[in-house]
Amino acid sequence: MEFSIKTGSSEKQHHNCVIVGVYESRHLSDAAQAIDTLSSGYLSTVLKRGDMDGKADKTLMLHDVPGVHSDRVLLVGLGKQEDFSEKKYAKAVRASVKALAASAATEALTHLAELPVNTLSLRRKLALLAEVAMDATYRFDAIKRKKEGAEADEAKKGIKRLTIHVADTAQLKEAEAGLADGKALAAGVSFTKDLGNLPPNVCTPTYLGEQALLLGKQYGMKVEVLEREQIEKLGMGSFLGVTQGSEQPPKLIVMQHLKGKKDQKPVVLVGKGITFDTGGISLKPGGDMDEMKYDMCGAASVLGTFKTIAEMDLPLNVIGIIPTCENMPDGRATRPGDVLYRCRRPLDIM
Repeated sequence: MEFSIKTGSSEKQHHNCVIVGVYESRHLSDAAQAIDTLSSGYLSTVLKRGDMDGKADKTLMLHDVPGVHSDRVLLVGLGKQEDFSEKKYAKAVRASVKALAASAATEALTHLAELPVNTLSLRRKLALLAEVAMDATYRFDAIKRKKEGAEADEAKKGIKRLTIHVADTAQLKEAEAGLADGKALAAGVSFTKDLGNLPPNVCTPTYLGEQALLLGKQYGMKVEVLEREQIEKLGMGSFLGVTQGSEQPPKLIVMQHLKGKKDQKPVVLVGKGITFDTGGISLKPGGDMDEMKYDMCGAASVLGTFKTIAEMDLPLNVIGIIPTCENMPDGRATRPGDVLYRCRRPLDIM
């Protein structure tokens, strides 16, 4: 999804859809009131008919509103005005994007960022709007077959461009900074989801190592991927025991984002990266066994966090450590009761 910001008057701008909020008991937000005035009370008349009361998460799509240049006006319920919080603001954004996905509108202008939200700055509102909008439209289709004909047309539906309206031109820089924050956060979350959604025969420890190296190359971070021999030298017997029955080689990934002061203590993130976990196979229901690929989501979260940190160019020292391997059973697999350490010589118990 593409984002942009517009300031000043928007009444004469043409869009596929304009998004405004309505509080509970049919109380119009400032942007909705402006459209109501422009349309000679059209919104108030529709609301009085009872199709919408302004309850949180409810939406109502209106077409050809008199006096409005846009094709549609989307009303989004905000709940009680006195209780409008960060959580309800995020829900309103999500509800608006979901409603747009069910329409033929491909672009829209939203006024939701103008809503007053307790404790939230404009920067944070813009960031949260972009993050929620990207999350609501996230799709994973990397391994799906290419759609054709009517299926392809249906897949193309949904919002492609969202313009965020900011009333005060003086706040443009703050709004742009917030939008950049939100896009960076959304990029990290999407990357994390993509890794988690990949099948385990694609997202192997080697693949995770490759993705870490690509991030390092893209953003100028120091990344090391240690191989089995280096892991053995570190004495990581338990880790090597987990991967003992798998043909996939284990990796130990170390990432460094060093943009803070030299004397600044680093933040260290450790992410579990078991790309498929058959541990306790006799106890796990067969119907849920495919979900064992998600045992690497800790690793995916660290990689996604590093993508966001790098996108935002945060002045921090952050170190990421990802032990990643596959836990599969075969004749060489670790048994319950095994003692996991590297013996320098056979034990003499006689």
